Amino acid sequence: MNFKQIFKEWKWTSLILIAILTVGFGIRIYQLTLLPVFVDEAIYVRWAQVMANEPTLRFLPLSDGKQPLFMWILMFVIKYFSDPLFIGRLVSVATGVGTMFGVFVFSYLLFKNKFLSLFSTFLYSISPFSVFFDRMALVDSMLSMFGVWTAIFAFLTAKYKRLDYALLAGFCLGFAALTKSPALFITLLLPTFWLMYDWKSIWRLGATYVLAFAMYNIQRLGPNFSQLTARTGDYILPISHAWTNFWDPLIPHLKDFLVWLVSMGPWPLIPLLLIGIFIGFRNHIKETLILLAWIIVPVFIQAELGKTFTARYIYFVLPYLFILVGMILLTQVKWLRVTGYGLIILFIIQSSIFNYYLVVNPLKANLPRGERSGYLEEWTAGQGIKEISEYLKIEETKNPGNQIVVGTEGFFGTLPDGLQIYVNKLPNIVVIGVGVVITDVPNSLKEAVEAGNKTYLVINKSRFNGNVEKQGYKLIAKYPKGLRLSDSKQYKLYGLQEELLFFELQK
Repeated sequence: MNFKQIFKEWKWTSLILIAILTVGFGIRIYQLTLLPVFVDEAIYVRWAQVMANEPTLRFLPLSDGKQPLFMWILMFVIKYFSDPLFIGRLVSVATGVGTMFGVFVFSYLLFKNKFLSLFSTFLYSISPFSVFFDRMALVDSMLSMFGVWTAIFAFLTAKYKRLDYALLAGFCLGFAALTKSPALFITLLLPTFWLMYDWKSIWRLGATYVLAFAMYNIQRLGPNFSQLTARTGDYILPISHAWTNFWDPLIPHLKDFLVWLVSMGPWPLIPLLLIGIFIGFRNHIKETLILLAWIIVPVFIQAELGKTFTARYIYFVLPYLFILVGMILLTQVKWLRVTGYGLIILFIIQSSIFNYYLVVNPLKANLPRGERSGYLEEWTAGQGIKEISEYLKIEETKNPGNQIVVGTEGFFGTLPDGLQIYVNKLPNIVVIGVGVVITDVPNSLKEAVEAGNKTYLVINKSRFNGNVEKQGYKLIAKYPKGLRLSDSKQYKLYGLQEELLFFELQK
């Protein structure tokens, strides 16, 4: 087939795909920093800044048991942007677009149906579930992208029995393994593609595994490689738990999974998925089983053995879920078509409403309780941090030769990392963690005041037990967070609303 024939065959498909990717990109990048910095974002961006400035700390994330690829990429570009949170999130936007394109390619390889591929990609691109996490400076969007492209090249390896595809799959799997530990699920699921083709050619998968394993072991160059597994017990229950208490936390976690799909899917996704699976079993049983395996295995194992279970932990299975949904277009049964089209319209309407609030007023978005609490209501959410940094920058310009000392609650996380990312280039502004719960003025801040330095304290209201008048605190500003739900534990302990308090310490 020559170029003219290819162009003629793919012209309209390519134009529509570009339009879908453009819409998806636009939704993700619009008002990208509207949502306050999240605890893990603050950590990752701060790591990238440190790694960019200190070559001996290129493997810094290993110290906390995290893989470094996201930070490696970010550290090369972060210095070119004035807003570190923006560029951190922009990396996720880019990988999100890469995942969208991967959904199109993978679905076309499986079903050879351009309309199905465009449809699956479109639904994925506007789903609030994908939009939300592609707008965060977290590693999950990157894992999702490398996961779907590993699947693409592994499928091509199984189909065409070519070693070059196996090596490309190995590169993608290696990058996934350097991104986040759940890449292990991708590793285990690769042999499923040989259900469709000759098992005798599966030896080529060995090349994929060898290359990925070699890439993963690059981390041994860092001093804390052992930390990748040392903290497993903090997040994962032992396998023996499966036969000692099988249903707990499996059932609560699976309920959470359904809540996420209902809230962020949004809910029409569930009946669309069920119809897609039904049609798939009637028309493409092997492909359907493979896609289901790529969804069920990671979700089930994490639900059974995970000590914590949040929406972003299973984000990387969404591409395969939306490909299954796309199979609704393959049915010839009239009532299924009519029902499906009605659900699609509802999906588009609800997604549009959710996404509108997400990019205009996130507090009104229909986030699940856990996500709303973590990203908008509690100490993990960083409302006010950027505003405080702007205030400090102005103070620094007034007295450029004097040091400014800022004490914050905590030692690692939203504070002090969230503030440090914004004042990274200002050596006269020193940000230090001074404790979690503050009752008395920390000694380090007392010494700073006595030395004549401008001294401040940044702390959440629920963690401040000091006496403002007697201890010399002057409240400069307070930044309210989202309202807590009245039946939440935090509401009962700390009241209706958390606030970030910004004090100046005086003699």
